[in-house]
Amino acid sequence: MGLLEAIILGIIQGLSEFLPVSSSGHLEIGAVLLNAHTSESLLFSVLVHAATALSTIIVFRKDIANIFKGIFTFKWNESYDFAAKIALSMIPIAIIGVFFEEQVESFFTGNLLLVGCMLLVTAILLAFTQTVKDKQGGPVKYWQAIIIGLAQSIAILPGISRSGATIATALLIGVNKEKAARFSFLMVLIPILGASFLKVLDYIEAPAAANQTGGFVLFMGFLMAFIAGLFACKAMIKIVKEGKLIYFAIYCAIIGSIAIISQLI
Repeated sequence: MGLLEAIILGIIQGLSEFLPVSSSGHLEIGAVLLNAHTSESLLFSVLVHAATALSTIIVFRKDIANIFKGIFTFKWNESYDFAAKIALSMIPIAIIGVFFEEQVESFFTGNLLLVGCMLLVTAILLAFTQTVKDKQGGPVKYWQAIIIGLAQSIAILPGISRSGATIATALLIGVNKEKAARFSFLMVLIPILGASFLKVLDYIEAPAAANQTGGFVLFMGFLMAFIAGLFACKAMIKIVKEGKLIYFAIYCAIIGSIAIISQLI
């Protein structure tokens, strides 16, 4: 992977991790168009995902600090309640990550037909959010946390947007718009960090085979993903509040259709 490919893929990862357009789907499309096989660099994959996790931590630093502060009071409070819901939402993705890792990895083979079809699914989900009224919804309940977690587990498919699936699902089952965005972004932190840790272990076991990319190229990929992630995370919060997800539904429908047509041709 060259410098230009790393910069482009880093920006794609940073933007599409938070915007409801599927980071995995866009990375698959980008890798095919650029002929850049990111699977050859486990370390690159770890770094760009860590970059988006870091941007999430920075944007929600006050929320995260308040959660930890509340937890360390060792009394059941709002912070414990929120942390419990986050933990509950992670159960589905944890089960898939532990027991079905090889099956999941088999989807990431540059199959643009699959990516295109899943982008259309994302478009449909986002379009349905237009039925949600501006002042509708409340805080996340425990049963809603489980359903949002199931939506996140489905988003492992390339083309299904994680943020799109979780936020759209939250809105459709009655969660407030701002709280839906906050929960969606915070719930992904531990899975991203956990997956990154496992990839680091893989890299340690086979560093030569896992990484064929230079240090500066890796750094630029990380930096671009981080900067793009900061921008996209803040922008997405505003977009959800203003109910403008329909524009991303249209975008996903167009890109998905192009991916399907190009694969069929």
